[in-house]
Amino acid sequence: MNFTRSDFPDGFLFGTATSSYQIEGHKFGGAGPTHWDSFAATPGNVVRAEDGALACDHYHRYEEDLDLIAAAGFDCYRFSTSWARVLPEGRGAPNAQGLDFYDRLTDAMLARGLKPCVTLYHWELPQALADLGGWRNPDIANWFADFTEVIMGRIGDRMYSAAPINEPWCVGWLSHFLGAHAPGLRDIRATARAMHHVMLSHGRATQVMRGLGMSNLGCVFNMEWATPVDETPRAHAAAEVYDAYYNRFFLEGVFKGRYPKLVLEAFEPHLPKNWQDDFSTIQEPLDWVGLNYYTRKIIAPNDGPWPHHHEVPGPLPKTFMDWEIYPQGLYDFLVRTAREYTGDLPILITENGMSNADILKNGAVHDPERIDYLNQHFEQARRAISDGVPLQGYFVWSLLDNYEWALGYEKRFGLIHVDFETLERTPKSSYQALTSALKD
Repeated sequence: MNFTRSDFPDGFLFGTATSSYQIEGHKFGGAGPTHWDSFAATPGNVVRAEDGALACDHYHRYEEDLDLIAAAGFDCYRFSTSWARVLPEGRGAPNAQGLDFYDRLTDAMLARGLKPCVTLYHWELPQALADLGGWRNPDIANWFADFTEVIMGRIGDRMYSAAPINEPWCVGWLSHFLGAHAPGLRDIRATARAMHHVMLSHGRATQVMRGLGMSNLGCVFNMEWATPVDETPRAHAAAEVYDAYYNRFFLEGVFKGRYPKLVLEAFEPHLPKNWQDDFSTIQEPLDWVGLNYYTRKIIAPNDGPWPHHHEVPGPLPKTFMDWEIYPQGLYDFLVRTAREYTGDLPILITENGMSNADILKNGAVHDPERIDYLNQHFEQARRAISDGVPLQGYFVWSLLDNYEWALGYEKRFGLIHVDFETLERTPKSSYQALTSALKD
């Protein structure tokens, strides 16, 4: 790596991240069915119809995985809890095995000196709630608050930090407008309601955690920089719409108590009655904000229905996800978020990493492309700090190669290679490089 721990301020947190459905093995421990199981079982939705039933079997191998995190010198582990593991029907009686698992996982982190950083929800909605409309149903804010009370009532006292929902854009837009994630809808009305109810659920869960005496509570937004395809006014307007529904919608809801006008032009007829009254809950005060960043998109206008644009391929080098490598966007988001929304509030990079065509050869995985990607992005983080952004931590995605949602097990983001036949873990050269950087 082109940096060491000493190149960052004292107390800067280095971590890695995963999510429950992507690694745990959902068939274990009494977990209930999720809408991802149904989505994956539908032909055409997921590569080879793969699901998270086994994943990386983290449910049984968590101590081995935590040993790898600790050995690398990371300070924190960002993990998520499975709603359907804790409440198999989404409501009602908790699953004792699920609560016990997260209890053991938490204590195992603390035993290794790792700070537990929990995200309550990372996309695995219990199927029983999906049957009732899922994120389109206004009752979901209370269902999510109840889930928060159950799981944080058990482990919240030992969390270093907590955030309710990972990447609201994916939960709302990607899943209800583009149909690429469960529940696989392409419906503007469903999208508008889901995006608003995600925000309301975020606020309700934050209130519950405050009521439990928890602190260091935040939110996690994913962001993609929108670059117009050319310098025409139409192209700039198209990029501004993309930026509004992808990046600004959630930030403005939480930090300004409003939604962007460019989004309301399409969404307002579809939002629930009296939606404006929910901002007092959505704006529940926070202690930090997390940014997940991977790439940018080149946006071109078109004459189709709103949002009147489409993506076009960009000229920059790309990851195995075919995402452009654009480190400048990370810097730009850090600066813009602090300047326009969060001020002095601590910012964390809660996810950053790349998918690479990693190959296990002679017992090793050499991934210089990932090392280069991380070096470029860590440099932009250092640059933002030097320009006054209150950036306090950086979590690399991901610890393990895992279930990459609709892309099945093809795309490898991990610092650690997983053989999905044997489940053997092999640290990659990027893991070794980070280990050396963090020892300083």
